[in-house]
Amino acid sequence: MRPLAEQLLEHSRGLPEGSLLTASGLRNFGERGALSKALSRLARRGELYRIDHGIYVRPIATRFGPRTPSMESVVASLAALRGEAIASHGAVSANRLALTTQVPIRAIYLTSGRSRSLQLGKQTLDLRHAPAWQFTHAGRLSGEVIRALAWLGPAESARLLPFLGRRLPLAEREALIEAAPLLPTWLAQLLLMSLTTR
Repeated sequence: MRPLAEQLLEHSRGLPEGSLLTASGLRNFGERGALSKALSRLARRGELYRIDHGIYVRPIATRFGPRTPSMESVVASLAALRGEAIASHGAVSANRLALTTQVPIRAIYLTSGRSRSLQLGKQTLDLRHAPAWQFTHAGRLSGEVIRALAWLGPAESARLLPFLGRRLPLAEREALIEAAPLLPTWLAQLLLMSLTTR
């Protein structure tokens, strides 16, 4: 029978990019203690990345050598594994919406879980705890707008919202109006004032 580490490595190659490996998620391969040791051994050999205590991910093989899996795929897997909401940071959202040219140098995401930094190969993934309203309309353009405006603050948001509002599809403007009661007072008032006068 092949060594446990080799079985786990072969299994990891059949998983989608960014899939996370944990001893508790691999119990069909053996006992938890042996699984933890095998995963740790694979990480020491560079065949897995250890991103957090007991959490590993496989590097992606390319003809130029291994590369780190995409940050988005790892974040999606982490959200599913931990059952927490994770969304892009407001600075990233503002950049995507062409409201700023500034982008964080490090990969920063907001989380409903605890704040922490994870190592993904040579990259650092910062997860910062945020209040529940920051995850309103997660996965939608309206959610990006909420996080961007929250990051920009009241004065800059008031200046840029008319420009942004003209570019938003009607469904997204309506979604923002609908979400207003869930948001901080300044942001709710700004959205209602700017978007209901169109």
